[in-house]
Amino acid sequence: MKALITSGGKGTRLRPLTHTQNKHLIPIANKPILHYAIETVVDAGISEIAILTNKDCNEVPDAIGDGSRWGVHITYIPQEAPLGLAHVVKIAEDFIGKEPFIFYLGDNMVVGGVKRFVEEFEQDHVNCHLTLARVKDPERFGVPEIVNNRIVSVEEKPKSPKSMFAVAGIYIYDHSIFEAVNNIKPSDRGELEISDAHQYLIEHGYQVGYSEITGWWKDTGKPIDLLEANRLVLEHLSSNIAGTVDDKSYIAGNVILEKGAKIINSNIRGPVIIGAGTTIENSYVGPFTSIQNSCLIKNSEIEFSIVLNGCQVLDIGIRIESSLLGTGVEIVKSGDKPSTHSFFVGDQSRVELV
Repeated sequence: MKALITSGGKGTRLRPLTHTQNKHLIPIANKPILHYAIETVVDAGISEIAILTNKDCNEVPDAIGDGSRWGVHITYIPQEAPLGLAHVVKIAEDFIGKEPFIFYLGDNMVVGGVKRFVEEFEQDHVNCHLTLARVKDPERFGVPEIVNNRIVSVEEKPKSPKSMFAVAGIYIYDHSIFEAVNNIKPSDRGELEISDAHQYLIEHGYQVGYSEITGWWKDTGKPIDLLEANRLVLEHLSSNIAGTVDDKSYIAGNVILEKGAKIINSNIRGPVIIGAGTTIENSYVGPFTSIQNSCLIKNSEIEFSIVLNGCQVLDIGIRIESSLLGTGVEIVKSGDKPSTHSFFVGDQSRVELV
């Protein structure tokens, strides 16, 4: 079995972070989202992986490499434009050949891996195996209609969903999916929809099975999704103090302190991960916070947040929480009079004040 993983798209719901960074490389617990996708398929025993990338952009290949760090071989397939998930499958046909494959959306995260889904696909002898997750907002996803434990239809982003299930971003196919993607037409938004390909398989007598994801699954398409994914990953990490902590500081719970990080006269309450070269001084870092490398948090408080490389949070008198701070962000207290708020904010940013 092979694997096809997406890493393209524009990440519009995560702007302004994605103006300068591919969304699949945004870190969760200080590790890029895309790493989790790769590790998940590797854990299922797959060694031949293709990653879909945006044309004329080498950001993902440069960051991920040839796969040797995971003991696998990675091929890159450029997509000229975001023309839909079924188009991704279509242009991967030469790579896949006649092999079965898992199609994994690279911004999805699932606890427990995908090995059991692969085994069910093989045991049930189906042409397509879909993973389903119960969601509060199925109208955002492809939605299956299930009758007598069989999927009888799949509709993309329906106004009136026929179930509370979303088709999650993990699919397993045999080569019949290529017949489907080569025969469907673009939707009203000009894309080849993967739901239409699934509907084609159903209508043409192919066997479509499914599994319900009973654990945790997250499509990290929005800022709150990233924070929630970060929380859930941090919950499963064990403490490892490789940096330095002075005798005036207090650490509670699971805390990962990477080499070169310093905690000075501060209170750290895990689960927390703090990257190499970061200094926390006279500050509080609360649960479910990831702080990357070479940051400085001084005379401030922060929790339930993701902080990227090179950020500075200095002398802020109110706790920062539920926040995403991009690379090199500075949040500082102004010493000027009169007391005012001053902002230098990029496109599609969000700022909340109290």
